[in-house]
Amino acid sequence: MVIFSIITAALAPGLSLLTFLYLKDKYEAEPIHMVLKVFLVGILLVIPIMVLQRGVEIWLGEGNFVMAFVQSSGVEEFIKWFVMFHLIYNHTEFDEPYDGILYAGAISLGFATTENLLYSIFMPADLSAMLLRALLPVSGHMLFGVIMGYYLGRAKFTTGKGKLIYVLLSLMLPIALHGLYDWIIVTRENDWFIAIIPFMALLWMFGLSKMKSAHIKSPFRYVRPKDEVNL
Repeated sequence: MVIFSIITAALAPGLSLLTFLYLKDKYEAEPIHMVLKVFLVGILLVIPIMVLQRGVEIWLGEGNFVMAFVQSSGVEEFIKWFVMFHLIYNHTEFDEPYDGILYAGAISLGFATTENLLYSIFMPADLSAMLLRALLPVSGHMLFGVIMGYYLGRAKFTTGKGKLIYVLLSLMLPIALHGLYDWIIVTRENDWFIAIIPFMALLWMFGLSKMKSAHIKSPFRYVRPKDEVNL
């Protein structure tokens, strides 16, 4: 019974956050089967990411910078970005800026949910530890995906030189933020919690602001007079 409770606690945060992202799609809801397929892709990315991370560890060693910005954030965010850019970016269902957020969030949550499940199975964990993981790494993965998807959405619906800038931001900003998150964890062994709380609060504020901005830029949005100044 305890094992069942821990596994449920491992799966619940990712599925809840995926539901949150889906319900925030205001103007043109995506097909549920498409969102679930992308979530499944995120699950399937766990094995190749783990293999690449092991290769980076063997090649570059186990220094804090390498672990935070290359082995962890670099590999994970690049693989998720690569899949988004080559499989989702030109898909017909990607037809408004918020779709980038939803699909990148789904990929990230598929990965994070599987990672969380593996942690609950192979590492000693009680319900309090799983709650902490829900509040930190699982939601963190979602927010890195939100930021990635936002800038991919801006790139898709922008013409000219700005397109390349947004594509680069969609990759480099999640890597930088994810790397900073990991850097705090690995370098502040005794007081990391003090630093990570304001970091996560700011990350949530930034992610939610990008979600709002994507909604404002939706071509399916009914423009109301009070909102026209925000366009």
